[in-house]
Amino acid sequence: MASFKEWPSFLMVFLFAHFAQYCCTRIDDDGCSNHKGNSQHRCVPKVNYRHKEKEVLDQILGPGSYDARIRPSGVNGTDGPTIVHINLFVRSIMTISDNKMEYSVQLTFREQWMDERLKFNDYNGKMKYLTLTEANRVWMPDLFFSNEKEGHFHNIIMPNVYIRIFPNGLVLYSIRISLTLSCPMNLKLYPLDRQTCSLRMVSYGWTTDDLVFLWKEGDPVQVVKNLHLPRFTLEKFLTDYCNSKTNTGEYSCLKVDLLFKREFSYYLIQIYIPCCMLVIVSWVSFWLDQSAVPARVSLGVTTLLTMATQTSGINASLPPVSYTKAIDVWTGVCLTFVFGALLEFALVNYASRSDTHRDDMSKKCDLERTVSMDVGDYEDGPNSFNMKPLMRPELMMSRDKMSQIIHQTPPMEKNSCWKSWMSKFPTRSKRIDVISRILFPMVFAMFNMSYWSTYLFREGVDEDK
Repeated sequence: MASFKEWPSFLMVFLFAHFAQYCCTRIDDDGCSNHKGNSQHRCVPKVNYRHKEKEVLDQILGPGSYDARIRPSGVNGTDGPTIVHINLFVRSIMTISDNKMEYSVQLTFREQWMDERLKFNDYNGKMKYLTLTEANRVWMPDLFFSNEKEGHFHNIIMPNVYIRIFPNGLVLYSIRISLTLSCPMNLKLYPLDRQTCSLRMVSYGWTTDDLVFLWKEGDPVQVVKNLHLPRFTLEKFLTDYCNSKTNTGEYSCLKVDLLFKREFSYYLIQIYIPCCMLVIVSWVSFWLDQSAVPARVSLGVTTLLTMATQTSGINASLPPVSYTKAIDVWTGVCLTFVFGALLEFALVNYASRSDTHRDDMSKKCDLERTVSMDVGDYEDGPNSFNMKPLMRPELMMSRDKMSQIIHQTPPMEKNSCWKSWMSKFPTRSKRIDVISRILFPMVFAMFNMSYWSTYLFREGVDEDK
């Protein structure tokens, strides 16, 4: 039996043995595993799978095992075409230009395809996928955007691109790009129109015998929430196929149509209301006195020039087209009303001078008639003498001519309410002003009813299509 002094040594040995056994059986803490044999235990270090990625990449992408120039095989390793699934995520739509007929969009573009040569061991699910940042290491589809005007990749802070290789050979390619694309527009209903802008993706060199593009099932196109555009609203988008045939073969093509509706409130405030105000201001001249020539001329010319400037500014922001737009009809009619108000004053001025001349002639006729009657009284008596040689020639006028002048104005019909009301305005110039006060607003209101009913109806028909 050990003495009391030997107990500390035995205790130290016992604790050390239990501590060593505990360390070899804790896998999660030390990275070791416990293997049991017939009565033997051994500690094996845990595998670092992140270090294994380099070995796997070198193995599957080595010069002797992979050639990026050769396209992958078809479905299930057949000689059919390589199937590439595509989906898009629209991050933002910056501008839509009516003048240049183009739009700018920023999106995340993704492609997926199977490459049997890139299969690898996932170590029981420990290695989910491999990540590459160099696209030239693997085969890539030769896709391009057929209606692209300009485009660029994003390299801040690092290039926004990656490639993921999954254990079953699935390859995912993702990149963030900004594009400026052409968008032919039909502006006949502008600014009450809807526009469809498309994005087309086509294979450049591989025909459909070698490469086929398909939209990814589920959600082929996603759009960022709360997408705001300055003058448009994105109503919906449609995906479709657009294979193109040329003299070198048939090429796979995908397209997505973005349907935009123009925001009318902007144009209502900037164009329609100002034009209405200019037309109404031009009618103020109808209420000014006909003798206020400088005021009426200045008002007419000012409104006419302002309306012409407004029309020029609208046309400057639009491309020159061969057809008439809805905004052309509006500005053209408004310009006609303003010009008509200026012509109305010219007519009033002419009628005023005619009325003055007619009044002078009427007074002269009255004086001629009075003098003629007085001379006739002297000629009838037996002791009368001829006074005609003593009269001035310009005051002499025959009775037939005087009667013709007097009867030029037809008698007014007593039962006519219109003529009874118009009789309150004895001069023709005043009557023209009064009629214009009623006629111009009435015709403009009728034009508005016709304009809005026509183009709003055509907008609804265009939406149904």
